[in-house]
Amino acid sequence: MSKQCQKGLPDSVSDLLEIVENLHRKLENVEQKLEGAERENNRLHEMLRLLRTQKYGRRSERFGVELENIQRLLFADLEANKAESEDEQPGQSEEIVVAEHTRKKSGRKPLPENLPRVDVIHDITDEEKQCACGSTMSRIGEETAEQLQIEPARLWVERHIRPKYACKSCEGVESEDKAVKIAAVAVQMIPKSFASPSLLAHVMIGKFCDALPFYRQEQQFKRYGIDLPRATMCNWALKTAERLKPLLEMLRLEVLASPVVNVDETTVQVLDEPDRSPQSKSYIWAFRGGGSGPPALYYQYAPSRSGEVARQFLAGYQGYVQTDGYKGYDFIDDEKEMIHVGCWAHTRRKFYEVIQAAGEKFKGEGKANQALKMIQDLYLIDREAKNRGFDEEQTYQLRQEKAKPILDVFAEWLQTNAPKVPPGSLLGKAFSYAIGQWPRLVKYLDDGMLLLDNNILENAIRPFVVGRKNWLFSQSPEGAQASAAFYSLIETAKANGLDPYRYFLYLFKKYPLAKTAEDIFNLLPMSGLAIEINSLNPKTNFEIPDDLAS
Repeated sequence: MSKQCQKGLPDSVSDLLEIVENLHRKLENVEQKLEGAERENNRLHEMLRLLRTQKYGRRSERFGVELENIQRLLFADLEANKAESEDEQPGQSEEIVVAEHTRKKSGRKPLPENLPRVDVIHDITDEEKQCACGSTMSRIGEETAEQLQIEPARLWVERHIRPKYACKSCEGVESEDKAVKIAAVAVQMIPKSFASPSLLAHVMIGKFCDALPFYRQEQQFKRYGIDLPRATMCNWALKTAERLKPLLEMLRLEVLASPVVNVDETTVQVLDEPDRSPQSKSYIWAFRGGGSGPPALYYQYAPSRSGEVARQFLAGYQGYVQTDGYKGYDFIDDEKEMIHVGCWAHTRRKFYEVIQAAGEKFKGEGKANQALKMIQDLYLIDREAKNRGFDEEQTYQLRQEKAKPILDVFAEWLQTNAPKVPPGSLLGKAFSYAIGQWPRLVKYLDDGMLLLDNNILENAIRPFVVGRKNWLFSQSPEGAQASAAFYSLIETAKANGLDPYRYFLYLFKKYPLAKTAEDIFNLLPMSGLAIEINSLNPKTNFEIPDDLAS
C-alpha cells in the first residue's frame, strides 16, 4: 500500500477507538442540543398558543362541571331526607305537606312603580263609536302599554339670595352691631365655586364610576350649552379629594380594624412624576377590610410596586391578610401578628393556562385537568355552604369534613408528580407555584369567614382598570391620589349596597356641615346611611314638564 493511501488512517486500534469515542461524544452533544432546542421550541409554541387564546379566545376561565359533582349538590338534601326516613320504625307513616308552588311569569320586567306616569289617550273618533244599530258604543275597558321616556340632563341655576338689612333711622349709629346685616354665606365643598353638590356628584361619578373622562364630559356640557372646561373639573376633583382627607383617613382605619384584609395592586401611568419618565409604571394599591363586619375599601397611589407600600399600610395590623403570590407580600409570613392566606384563583389560573396553551377543552385528561378537578371540588364545597346558608362555624365544619381530605390528596399528588414535569414548561410553573404557595393556600381552612380566593378585591379593582382604558393616565401624583380617594368611597359605597351617585350627593351636602370627628365618621358609607340616602332619590323626585302634564 502506498504512503498516500495510508495517509489519515489510524496507526492502531486504540486510535480508532478514540476516534469512535470522540464521535459518540459529539453525537451526544448534538442530541442534547437538539433536545434542548425541542424543549425551547415547545415552550415557545406553548406561550404562543396561550397568547393567542388570551387575545382572541374566550376570556372566561370557567370549565365543565362533572356530572357527579352536580348530582352531589342536587341530591344532597334528598340523601339527608332518605337517611332520616331510614331511622323511622316500619309501619309508621307521616303526612307530607307540599308547599305551594309559584312560577314567575316570563317576559319583560315591569317598569318601577315609583316612576311618575303620563297618560297619553289614543281614542277612536265619535263617528267610529257609533254602532251599526244606531246606538253609541259604551266604554267597557282599556288596554295599556307602557314606554319608558327619558329626558336629557335637566340643568338649572340655583340663585342663593342674601338680603341686606340696615336701619334708615339712625344708619347704625345707635347700635354696637354692624350697620348692615346679612345672612352668612352657605358652606360649600368648594368655596366660591358654582359647583353644587349635584353637579360635583354628577362629574365625579361620571369619571370614577362610569369611566367617562373629563374631556368627554366637557363635550357633553357643550351640547347642553354650558362651558365647563376639563381643567375646571380636574381642579374640582383635586380640591374635593383634599378636603375629604379626614374622611379617607377614617376609612383607612376601618380597613385596618377588620379581621381580614385583602390586598392587591394594579398599574397606572402618571405623566408628571418627579425624577421619572412619563412612560414609567406607577401603581394603585387596593386594601379591603372584610370578615363579619361591613366591608371597607381603601385605594392608595404609590410610584412603585415595592412590598414596602403594603408593609407600611399594614404596620401594626393583627389578623388575616389575603394576597396573591407576588413576592412583595412575602414579608407577611414573618409578621407574628399576621396570618398570610393565599389565593386559589391564581393557583387555578396557572393550571388553566396549560389547557389554554394546549388548545384543548376541559376533558378530564392530563395533569392540569386533574388539578383543576380537585380545585373545582373545593369551590363546590364552599358553594354548598353558601347555598345552604351556613354561618362561619358551619362553614368551618363543612370544610374540615369535605375540603381537608381533598387538600391532603392534592398535596401528595403535587409532590409525586412535580418531578415528572419539565420545570420550565407552563405545567412545571403551575406545579412550582402551587407547591410554593401551599402553606398559604390551606390557611382558609382555619376560619369559616375566610374566602378561597382574592377575587372579591380583584372585582373591586376592575372598575379602575376599565376607567384606565378610557382616561389612560393621570397628569400628576396629586391627580392619581385624588383618583384613589374617589374610588375608595365609590367602591365602599357599592360594597355596602349604596347607590354611588346618591351617596356622593348626600356626602357633598352634609360634609361641609360636619364639625366634629363623629360627624365625619357618620358620613362613611358603612355607617348605616342607607335609609337617609335612599330618601334622596334624584331619579324620581322631579316635576313633570308642563308640556307633558297638559
